[in-house]
Amino acid sequence: MSLRALVTSDRIEIFREREPIRPVVVQHAAADRRPFIHPIVAPDGRGELTEDAPPHHPWQHGLYVGLNDVNGVGFWTEGLLPTNAPTDGTIHPQFAWASVHPDGSAATWHIASDWRGPDGATILEEAQSWTLHDRGDAYVLDLAWRLRAAGGADIRFGRYAYGGLFLRMPFRRETGGRVVDSEGRVNAASEQRRARWVAVSMSVPGRAPDDPVGVAILDHPANAGHPTPWRVDHELGIGPARCIAGPWTLGAGASATSRYRLLVHTGPTDPDAVEAEWRAFTREPGRDDP
Repeated sequence: MSLRALVTSDRIEIFREREPIRPVVVQHAAADRRPFIHPIVAPDGRGELTEDAPPHHPWQHGLYVGLNDVNGVGFWTEGLLPTNAPTDGTIHPQFAWASVHPDGSAATWHIASDWRGPDGATILEEAQSWTLHDRGDAYVLDLAWRLRAAGGADIRFGRYAYGGLFLRMPFRRETGGRVVDSEGRVNAASEQRRARWVAVSMSVPGRAPDDPVGVAILDHPANAGHPTPWRVDHELGIGPARCIAGPWTLGAGASATSRYRLLVHTGPTDPDAVEAEWRAFTREPGRDDP
């Protein structure tokens, strides 16, 4: 497949050559707003796998990152939850760029953002580097996520039930869905448990109820705390969450990088295929910088 990237002032759109009008992936990077990816269109072009600002969690945006209790500041609920609003911080993209690999089979983009406390001071400098590999019947989406402690002070990340990379799919109770992890646990049994990978599949608008799509998120073994605990919420939102295991600290000026791979597919989850993808991922060395 041949890809192309269109960069505007507030987003990066990735197109397939065979579908020149509708982007298959959109990275949002508007000023003074959390960056996020939405939509991710199914590899066969039928339906979207992400949902932006659902009524049950209006601060969730497709595929994104956020954290709670960063030196007491929250970067999750965006001031939309009254109980959290006084201590919520804000995220501010500073620049974004994208490029397509020479053979057109992959596109890479980079987002850099400042994470600021309620007083406007920058607490963290964040960098997200994404690469989309188009396999035709599936996508592989790689993320290198770096956090750097800004402001000359140590950063303490508190223990919390969720936080980090998170995926919100368009879950509907009437059609349901299924989560499975690398240990064979299903749905709520995966919540707060350690696993090498977690996968979710479900019916989405635009597809027949018996024709699901899915995403598997893979945790690289070089990541701190691997295998990480996972968040699996009541609407089958999933994400690796290091903070579930307990607090951790980033020294002043220091940085930490985590790597993840997402396998985006049609049909129900094939655990053997996800496991094979994870093993291929483990053979790729970790990187210190995005």
